[in-house]
Amino acid sequence: MYAMRNWGLAQTWRSMTMQKRSPSAPLNSLVALGLLLMDIAMQHEAGGNLVHSFQWPLSREAPRYAVHTVVDQCVRAAKLLSKAPFAPKLVNAVLRRFQREREQFVESVKANDVARWGYPAWWVQLVRKTYPDSWQSILEASKLAPSLVIRVNRRRASVQQVLQAMQDHGVVAKHVSDDAVVLESAGAVERLPGYEEGWWSVQDLSAQRAAMLLAPFDGARVLDACCAPGGKAAHLLELADIDLTAVDQDARRLDMVRQNLDRLGLYSEGKVRLVHTDIRLSKAWEVGAPYDLILADVPCTASGVVRRHPDIAWLRRESDLAQTVALQRAILDALWPSLAPGGRLLLATCSVFAQEGELQAEGFLQRHPDAIHLPSPGQILPCAAGEGHCGHDGFFYALFEKRVVHERNMGS
Repeated sequence: MYAMRNWGLAQTWRSMTMQKRSPSAPLNSLVALGLLLMDIAMQHEAGGNLVHSFQWPLSREAPRYAVHTVVDQCVRAAKLLSKAPFAPKLVNAVLRRFQREREQFVESVKANDVARWGYPAWWVQLVRKTYPDSWQSILEASKLAPSLVIRVNRRRASVQQVLQAMQDHGVVAKHVSDDAVVLESAGAVERLPGYEEGWWSVQDLSAQRAAMLLAPFDGARVLDACCAPGGKAAHLLELADIDLTAVDQDARRLDMVRQNLDRLGLYSEGKVRLVHTDIRLSKAWEVGAPYDLILADVPCTASGVVRRHPDIAWLRRESDLAQTVALQRAILDALWPSLAPGGRLLLATCSVFAQEGELQAEGFLQRHPDAIHLPSPGQILPCAAGEGHCGHDGFFYALFEKRVVHERNMGS
């Protein structure tokens, strides 16, 4: 995780030391990682007296090794990763050069956005263009390791019960809103009190707003499209006695939904139907239509949750954005006919890119004149913990209601 948060800096330094990329991708990655580890080791050995690089948060996640250990282990790894006889010598030379010239390395990337923020150039540029007044705070919040937030399953436990159990377990817990509790230094979640009993689920504050916005009611026919891994589906079932159809095109992830619902005591053959299908290509999910409520948590670039999965930024390509926008549009258009008049559809994406949020919602309204845009949060920007709040992921929400068309009474 730490390396991925600083991968932009690592790659920038690697390119400075190796004018040409090695034909071995693993060797390239090893050199980049070795440079990060060398920087950490040198900072620790110097007791904070060196010029500070862009690596952060240094104290929380960074591994600590001695300089000689980093060099030795990286050279050993090079022998395993590459059959080329020059590989170990190359790695040793690069790391020793960094040791001698670290200050020059740090100073030379001060104006480099990729090194500073740890994202590809196109990612930084897009955030900067979309949010010219707040782009730096957005990128900074997305760099920091997130707090662990859980949602109490009100059908099995109370907030106070969970808080007391955490306290007895030596875990600092704080109730922040509704069913949300923030944990500090929690460790492995499976070992925390109440996990096996289904008292709670891990879910960020922004994600917890989905079910609350959709506002399920007893007896409602609800469709959760793209439901895996099931956090929002579970929340809907916790809030009301509904008939739920949960759909996902990934069979393995759909199994995770079933497992989560079983653990929480929410799965019922008569009330919950899991459907493995692609919404765009099959109508198997329409058996429960017309639906009163539809949750469209559509696929996206996940740019709003990159602090939880820092590798996302490096796995995505700029061209992926247009592809996800088109996929979202196709899913929304497939879902809308199955919503009952007067029913509500919630568009949700864990993204900060306007193309997947505000612009997607505007396009939907243009294509569907019978859609009414209800009050909803719109774009939620990622927020770092501190300053009186515990932080939350980036998200977008748009709530729509299908207009009821009243037939005119044509009297004789």
